[in-house]
Amino acid sequence: MMMTERTEHLDISNAHRKRHPWQIVGAAVALLLAGQVVYLLFTTPNFGWDVVATYLFEKSIMRGLGMTLLLTVIAMTIGIILGVILALCRMSDNPVLKPLAAFYIWFFRGTPTLIQLIFFYNLSALFPVLAVGVPFGGPTFAEAPTNRIVTAFLAAILCLGLNEAALMAEIIRGGLMSVKRGQREAAAAIGMSPFRSFHRIVLPQAMRFIIPPTGNQVISMVKSTALVSVIALADLLYSAQAIYNRNFETIPLLIVACIWYLVVTSLLNIGQHFIERHYGKSDQPTGGTSLRTRLSRIFASQKEVAARV
Repeated sequence: MMMTERTEHLDISNAHRKRHPWQIVGAAVALLLAGQVVYLLFTTPNFGWDVVATYLFEKSIMRGLGMTLLLTVIAMTIGIILGVILALCRMSDNPVLKPLAAFYIWFFRGTPTLIQLIFFYNLSALFPVLAVGVPFGGPTFAEAPTNRIVTAFLAAILCLGLNEAALMAEIIRGGLMSVKRGQREAAAAIGMSPFRSFHRIVLPQAMRFIIPPTGNQVISMVKSTALVSVIALADLLYSAQAIYNRNFETIPLLIVACIWYLVVTSLLNIGQHFIERHYGKSDQPTGGTSLRTRLSRIFASQKEVAARV
């Protein structure tokens, strides 16, 4: 009886691997379209691949790439640190901090990033002078024109960092809430301090849910830095725009920018993969999950079924 059931299971699994005729047609159409795209890429002169090669490592392009990476690092650092604080405030029972954190997240998630960027860049229209002193009309200790303090770079950092904090707060809160309360209670029952319980039990499990969306946010941040070109900050896109405004080679210079964005995001994808694998070790069977191991198990089971038949 067991032999018959195993044989039927094997036949069913083989049946699932059969290709439907429409799958073959779909694959053929996809290959045809991909071939047409490749053909157009290499036969259309307006792509200007010689111009792309000329400007790919041009000095201003490389400086713009450095600015893009710098904005990404600073904004993500602000976003993660402030996001942790906001997430903890949202999870607390404090009647003041909890609604304030919720309002912050609601506002920055609900308004477009571009509008926030333009707002911070034009902050001097709202506050011509920034001052430090006693609140509610008290004496002022120091003051300076807003335009001198809030430069284009600082406006970009404020916009990207504060906006990212709202998004990271929800990601971190979701990861922390994924760990069951019973594990915290068990840790407290054996005498672990709240900090040790958080560091040794809660955080390692929450990281499996935090890392994937955080990696997506880092990649999204790299692309979001292109918004700063509207305030004339010399990032990668603005540098490409400055060149094609002079030589009118718009498409080749946009391709140069796209290539560097793809390079950076691809490297980030690789790093995210290894970090996810590190925090996902507990989900892997002790016997390993490599392709070679899985194939050897399949072949062994098939030989066992054939021998019993």
